Amino acid sequence: MISGAAIARVAAREAERFRTANPRALAHHAAAKGWFQSVPFHWMRDWPSPVPIVAASANDATLTSIDGQAYDDFCLGDTASLFGHSPPALAAALTRQASEGLSYMLPTERGAALSERLEAMFGLPQWQVTTTASEANRAVIRWSRGISGRAKILTFNGAYHGAVDDAFVDLKANAPVMRASLVGQVHDLRDTTTVIEFNDEDALAAALRGGDIACVLAEPIMTNVGMVRDAPGFLAALRRLCDETDTLLIFDETHTISSGFGGHAVTHGPAPDLMVVGKSIGGGVPCAVYGFTAEVADRMAALNASRPAGHSGIGTTLSANALAITAMDAMLSDVVTPAAYDHMLRGAARLVDGLEREIAAAGLDWHVTQVGARVEFLTCPVPPRNGGEAKAAMHPELEAAIHLFLANRGILLAPFHNMMLVSPVTGDDQIDRLVGAFADCVRALKE
Repeated sequence: MISGAAIARVAAREAERFRTANPRALAHHAAAKGWFQSVPFHWMRDWPSPVPIVAASANDATLTSIDGQAYDDFCLGDTASLFGHSPPALAAALTRQASEGLSYMLPTERGAALSERLEAMFGLPQWQVTTTASEANRAVIRWSRGISGRAKILTFNGAYHGAVDDAFVDLKANAPVMRASLVGQVHDLRDTTTVIEFNDEDALAAALRGGDIACVLAEPIMTNVGMVRDAPGFLAALRRLCDETDTLLIFDETHTISSGFGGHAVTHGPAPDLMVVGKSIGGGVPCAVYGFTAEVADRMAALNASRPAGHSGIGTTLSANALAITAMDAMLSDVVTPAAYDHMLRGAARLVDGLEREIAAAGLDWHVTQVGARVEFLTCPVPPRNGGEAKAAMHPELEAAIHLFLANRGILLAPFHNMMLVSPVTGDDQIDRLVGAFADCVRALKE
């Protein structure tokens, strides 16, 4: 058991250590008065350090700050750089495209090749490109409502699907509530969003058999509240119930692409009707895709044919720009390969073994969860079965102290939870340094 006093002591000591080691970062934020809260996007304030680290450069799985600190990067842009920072094939392709134009609102030859690569990797025959996974999730929700004629969607408590308001409904005391993140939202989304707990097959069956839900939007494994794995048989039941009730099944694999080549659905099943993938397949260039079956494509085409010309309604002028197409084509042809996953999964297994060994040696009732190349430690004794249990098990002060301790020793974890990503260019030495620093942190917390 780690006491609150120990957590506070370590957090205070590590905050002072950070201030001493990062004077340029402190000066940067003091001078950045034009940015709201000193950062160009407010989520950057979610790091547990006194101020966010200011990045200077990154290559492979190492990030360097303006203070000259080198970090073993296990955050990797919260999966945007899952396959490493600036892979050579990507850098060369972007350099070439920069001299040929960045956005035309027209298709390119590389785009045709990319669509074939997407089908080969993810198994779906039809694709569209957006600028973010949030935009892609909004699009698939709207298409699902449009082709089904149903207004409601179903999501799972604690899920995250980007900046999509429809998914920001949670359960509190078993009742649906609008998430506090919905700043400025004046419409009650509970009329059109049904939310249940993950792995609750009975609640799923009851909700879908009402016949008014257009789609289920889900991650095959939840990744935003720690990691919540699917119970045995749950995803098969989800697929079966969607088929039974003519409900479209959407998998958001923006994060579960870590599971293996082709994502979780290809690696483990079942197959969705539509899927979304963002961030990592562009190597950090803003882009995302959504794919769908031939049957869904036919229904989408029929819906389009029923509307007046010029009312496409879904998308932005920057969607499928030439830079994004080139980035994804380079990544899927040269970087995101089965061999890359072999390295990632082997490294993740090494990390899991190391963390579990140190947790056992310290006598802690914590556990480690793995989703392919994605590893997370949770400071609770039993793996949560759903979002409600996962949120109840979180210990924000303890997790923040651990993150700051590791950052001060050159290890970056994702700031939102205890996620660690292993890339194709992450070295065993980096993994071993993370395990060693984690062990040192645990010892400091138990002093």
